[in-house]
Amino acid sequence: MPYVDGFVLPIPKRKVQAYLRIARVAGRLWKKYGALEYRECVGDDLRVKGAVSFLRMARAKPGETVLFAWIVYKSKAHRDRVNAKVMKDPRLLAMMEPAQKVADMRRMAMGGFKTLVDL
Repeated sequence: MPYVDGFVLPIPKRKVQAYLRIARVAGRLWKKYGALEYRECVGDDLRVKGAVSFLRMARAKPGETVLFAWIVYKSKAHRDRVNAKVMKDPRLLAMMEPAQKVADMRRMAMGGFKTLVDL
């Protein structure tokens, strides 16, 4: 079963386009090094009744939205190999400082997930 890294990040709405430029480069890197899928999504319908919204969960401030992202790998071991290569790539290192200016990366929630259902 595939292994998935998932991310949730609050970001100022006015900075979504700047983040998009960074995300495209990051996505290409993950795919280059073997990730099966790379998705970054921006909140569109986040005010859901009867559930904790992503806005609330991410502690988004007024004027912010939420990014929801995931990367799919063959396995956890595959994820570890791909991430080791990505983290050494100078293009990723060069993006770190600009990314901090776009979003407060310390507010990102992330984790690795075993797949339970894959239809």
